[in-house]
Amino acid sequence: MKHRHARIRGTAALGAATGLVATALVAVPAAHAAPGAPAGPAAPPAPTPQASTAKTARTLADTLGTRSAGAYLDKATGKLVVTVTDAGAASTVRAAGAEPRTVERSGADLKKVMAALKRDATVPGTAWAVDPVSNQVVLSMDSTVSGAKLKKVKAAAGKHGAAVRTRTVAGEFRTFTAGGEAIYTGGGRCSLGFNVTNGSEYFFLTAGHCTDIGGAWYSDAGNTQKLGDTDGSSFPGDDYGIVKYSGAPADTQGVVSLYGGTQDITGAGDATVGQAVTRSGSTTQVHEGEVTALDQTVNYAEGTVSGLIETTVCAEPGDSGGSLFAGSTALGLTSGGSGNCSSGGTTFFQPVGEALSAYGVDIY
Repeated sequence: MKHRHARIRGTAALGAATGLVATALVAVPAAHAAPGAPAGPAAPPAPTPQASTAKTARTLADTLGTRSAGAYLDKATGKLVVTVTDAGAASTVRAAGAEPRTVERSGADLKKVMAALKRDATVPGTAWAVDPVSNQVVLSMDSTVSGAKLKKVKAAAGKHGAAVRTRTVAGEFRTFTAGGEAIYTGGGRCSLGFNVTNGSEYFFLTAGHCTDIGGAWYSDAGNTQKLGDTDGSSFPGDDYGIVKYSGAPADTQGVVSLYGGTQDITGAGDATVGQAVTRSGSTTQVHEGEVTALDQTVNYAEGTVSGLIETTVCAEPGDSGGSLFAGSTALGLTSGGSGNCSSGGTTFFQPVGEALSAYGVDIY
């Protein structure tokens, strides 16, 4: 993982702003901020059912290791299903209140397949992740993968037989520089993802491919209302960045714009395959969909990004950096994808927890 920190000093006044996650270089609305003094700490909210399910899935993944090949929410029953390879693992899953499902390929088997694809099929326009429902690695190819590249990718997939399922997607995998409630820099427009703090200083998160192109960020296209300066950026490899506010926000409540209301964000969590999620962005505003894969590797033209969340939520240029959330739980930052919000598509998100950990900050 690469962490490139850029510290740029600025004295311009903080402008009122809201923003979210970005895809391409445009912004998505997420958290509102205004000057003032922070309020006192509030009692932590009770975990939501979705957050509890995600925590159970994460705990079981850590406990079982390669004896599991992933987990997902069953669409018919709404129950958490955890794949297992032996009876002992199945007992552990039942004891945790989830439903075990015995599969042929272990987590170790599928990790070997993905390592081989990284070696043999890393060309722009390809992406892969484990599908826990089918117990396969799904290898996706966009419309740019043709000719010799297509032959190479298909040959790489063929080495693994039924362990790999290939699919083609319309359009091109690209980063979406744009977003919810827009944030602007000299190099383009993106979305504010989530407001965060280290306890004494205030920041917001957005996509790393956004912070890579600009130092100073503004709430208006004319670059007159300054928000702050890029304080850290990681792209490719990851796709997150952090901007330090020029002043302390008064509102200690992070909210996401719903374009006709707001959603309070009280904490961060992990996504679960099959989970219903919402995205907010400045270009296409609010859209919903479902998580289809975790730990997704995507080969953009600018480089490879790993560990992403794959969803059916649509997005377009101008949505980059915007927020992915479920209820009051922050999940991710819009990275990129294919398609649009007319015909549909696939969109990838940087898990927000990795950014929080990298910069030592929390949602507020």
